[in-house]
Amino acid sequence: MRQLLLATLLFIGTLSGCVLKPTNKYDVFTERAQLPHEEAVHARNSLEWWYFTGHLRDKVTGETFGVEYVFFHFNLTGKQDWQMVNFALTDPKTQQFRYDYKVEKLPALLAPTLPLALHMTKQDQQWTLSGQEGRYQLQARMAQHPGQAINLSTVPSKPILLHGGTGYENYGDVARAGYYSYPRLQATGTIEVDGKTHEVEGELWYDRQWNCNSVTNKGIGWDWFSIQLDEPREELMAYHLFDKKTGKAVDGGSHFGPQGQNTHLAGTDFQLETLEYWTSPTTRRRYPSKWRLRVPSQGYDLTITPVMADQELTLRLFAGIGMSYWEGMCRVEGTHHGRPVTGNSYVEITNRGKE
Repeated sequence: MRQLLLATLLFIGTLSGCVLKPTNKYDVFTERAQLPHEEAVHARNSLEWWYFTGHLRDKVTGETFGVEYVFFHFNLTGKQDWQMVNFALTDPKTQQFRYDYKVEKLPALLAPTLPLALHMTKQDQQWTLSGQEGRYQLQARMAQHPGQAINLSTVPSKPILLHGGTGYENYGDVARAGYYSYPRLQATGTIEVDGKTHEVEGELWYDRQWNCNSVTNKGIGWDWFSIQLDEPREELMAYHLFDKKTGKAVDGGSHFGPQGQNTHLAGTDFQLETLEYWTSPTTRRRYPSKWRLRVPSQGYDLTITPVMADQELTLRLFAGIGMSYWEGMCRVEGTHHGRPVTGNSYVEITNRGKE
């Protein structure tokens, strides 16, 4: 999804006659993320997002579902705000994956107010995100696929995770972006899948990032992993950024202990290995589709497996402008200091070539 914004920004830049790279003139950097201030819109920010992913379970039947719900805000010149929303649902039982999205030019600059009150309308459907500091309300109904909807409330079950120890992550010489997470949001409410309403509960992972225009370089691939372990109740975030032309890579991440111990992971602290690949029958793009993640310092040796192969999104934004990427619901198995461990994961894979 992060790479999707590049296509959007490039197209809008062409229309407006401005330079194609969005300005970061109005991006604000501090030594440490300031909360709750950072929850709000950053005025005229080059690119920022409020990103939810996670696993939900029907309280009665035990069926599981995956959800991705994200609001993007970006500003090319400091004069005009744009907004984008993406919403996806995974149903492992029926092996169905559906998504909807929209990008729009806003009539006025977004105000940096709290609590959040983000919204978008597509056809006659309302998509909203409200709340702050782990207590959010997510409501959306797909216009493109009738009968798919969410109405969820969250509360944090673990403290906030400041990536990089300060809430700023250094992506090598690519970018320095504000980044924190609520790695466990207890979610309750309803989802609708194929017209059937399910009362659900589960845990979402929430990412808040800002100052991100440099990450969306057309030559940069982005792989991102969030992992929630069942026992011990620990979390891992790992990313792999790579330059498709030079092969240069930047790896990093975070480990969050059961009592909120925050450990920054450098690229040398973990090993990520692709075990299998999947080729999309629609786009012919070849994606990694199973991984082994080892974090020796924390005693982890994990295998991450998608619940279904086809969780590819292809977004047609404007005439001649589109973007395909893979983001999906995964399960985790492996060992922690030699003892069996299981968990949930969401993975994003971008900027992959065709066979």
